[in-house]
Amino acid sequence: MSARIYFDNAATTPLDPIVLAEMMPFFTEHFGNPSSIYSYGRETRIAIEKARKSVAKILHAHPSEIFFTSGGTESSNTAIFASVRMLGCKRIISSAIEHHATLHTCSFLEKAGEAELEFVELLPNGHINLTDLEKKLKASPIKTLVTLMHANNEIGNITNIEQVGEICKKYNALFHTDTVQTVGHFPINLKEIKADFITGAGHKFHGPKGVGLLYINAETRIQPFIHGGGQERNMRAGTENVYGIVGFAKALEMATLNHDQDKDYISGIKHYLKNSLVEKIQGVIFNGDPEGDSLYTLLSVGFPITEKSEMLLFNLDIRNICASGGSACSSGTEQGSHVIRSLGKSNHVTVRFSFSKYNTKEEVDLLVEALAELI
Repeated sequence: MSARIYFDNAATTPLDPIVLAEMMPFFTEHFGNPSSIYSYGRETRIAIEKARKSVAKILHAHPSEIFFTSGGTESSNTAIFASVRMLGCKRIISSAIEHHATLHTCSFLEKAGEAELEFVELLPNGHINLTDLEKKLKASPIKTLVTLMHANNEIGNITNIEQVGEICKKYNALFHTDTVQTVGHFPINLKEIKADFITGAGHKFHGPKGVGLLYINAETRIQPFIHGGGQERNMRAGTENVYGIVGFAKALEMATLNHDQDKDYISGIKHYLKNSLVEKIQGVIFNGDPEGDSLYTLLSVGFPITEKSEMLLFNLDIRNICASGGSACSSGTEQGSHVIRSLGKSNHVTVRFSFSKYNTKEEVDLLVEALAELI
């Protein structure tokens, strides 16, 4: 059997060996509960606070604004529920192409009668229409939460969250942004972004699964989403995922240290695939804005619908090539991608290819060869 080729790094990334080495002592000799007062507990408490300071420094935040969670979904749920139930937001403005962690939470609150829900218009290339966002905020005095992702996890489009933050401040709206696809891949300076909440997930940048980030601006005061023992400075109860938190911080440190080099390399892989597909496969299209404001880690491709292409993902898997039709969180569902449907591109078979520092051009050649044979 040939070696597997992995092109689904937007779903999850392989753990960096350096990150694993940093985590290992906390699986073994440093096993204490961080809430314990004796030496075993103090060791793990120190490790958590060291990680918090490291993450805060990289994101240009204060350590007191950084909270560790189980992942991006919990972080987004916490921010959105708090905005409505604790901070007085009775209206939510979002977009139809958000991650389901945001969309389903907003929809739940709307159906429960706790908040109105409006979607901002999309431009033809899938970008958020910021003129429409300002128009909607200006149209109503109701206190509003704006929740818009920094980069779309299916098509890669990047939203100017600095500009969104300015618009929200102008109209006294709260701003939550899902930065799961950009933390670790994109320089984020929270001193320059007027956000109340941002979210991240360690496994998107070669860290461990099961650990996430919630940034809460120091001026934004909320009650805990999970109650209990008062961990995370009374914001998230439950014994901390010590090795996950240590791994998150180390992975973010590594990603930041090597950002420019990794970005150049991965961008080269993305554009090599795009150019190869144009050359080898007739009728191929690209979703979103791949040559503009877009993630360098992701390429969303539309292939002509044929009898062969309808089973494309399964046939790639048979050839040991891993890719996805969109978000891994909705894989296996029958309704297809809500993002692609919102863009009116459902007349093609969509495959998302996403890349990491471990991919090679030789793997791209094998992928394109397989696609040409299948289509």
